[in-house]
Amino acid sequence: MLFIKNLHKSYRSGNKSYDVLKGVDLSVAGQEFVAVMGPSGSGKSTLLNCISCYIPFEEGTISLGGQTLKGLHEDALAKVRNEKLGFVFQDFMLLDGLTVRENVLVPRIIRDKVEPEAEQLADELLSLFGIAQIAGKYPAEISGGERQRTAVARSLINQPLMILADEPTGNLDSKSSRKVIEAFENARRQLGATIFMVTHDSFAASFCDRVILLKDGTVYDSLARNVSEKESCGMFQDRLLAAIKQMSTVEGRLDEQ
Repeated sequence: MLFIKNLHKSYRSGNKSYDVLKGVDLSVAGQEFVAVMGPSGSGKSTLLNCISCYIPFEEGTISLGGQTLKGLHEDALAKVRNEKLGFVFQDFMLLDGLTVRENVLVPRIIRDKVEPEAEQLADELLSLFGIAQIAGKYPAEISGGERQRTAVARSLINQPLMILADEPTGNLDSKSSRKVIEAFENARRQLGATIFMVTHDSFAASFCDRVILLKDGTVYDSLARNVSEKESCGMFQDRLLAAIKQMSTVEGRLDEQ
């Protein structure tokens, strides 16, 4: 589904160049739920922006569904973003003047394809994520968790190859976070969705199939949930926290040298 090979990205400030991604290699299979974690400055957001082609990168390849993204002209990139990728942001990014149902349909409105099939899918998504009862309400009238589940539904209305989620639980309490993660799980289980999520939240990450740890622009480790041994989310979270602590300890030791 998603293949990234030897990805390099740097930023310039005056005469200085700062390397952010330093040869990242990773892949995400179809219907996999993968999280990326790491300290601030590790390159998580830059990685997400490279995948969505919102920023260019100097070296490496990104392939989505067999299509190489580098070198595409702007119209082709816009088509990839609108039809092959679904986006969920920390700040919801809903349109205040539209109802919940209308917000879900926005990507189809952009494509000028609000057909009966799209309206039926919107209703199915609203039902799937437990927000059908608020379909006629406006974003200001609903909770943060309901707004984010609306955003998840919106990300799926074009039936994309992959959802890119940027800190989707960052503004939510634990109860609302759980419902948003359950929405992702339902999307994966019932709609075959593939989800790539950047997060600081080990609780949210513990529900994923796999968690990639980034440190200083490189892949430090990749941890997979042990499904064969029925590893619980709590056990996986403990393992994640231990790996993050070890990563921080190693970083601290290097700083002391």
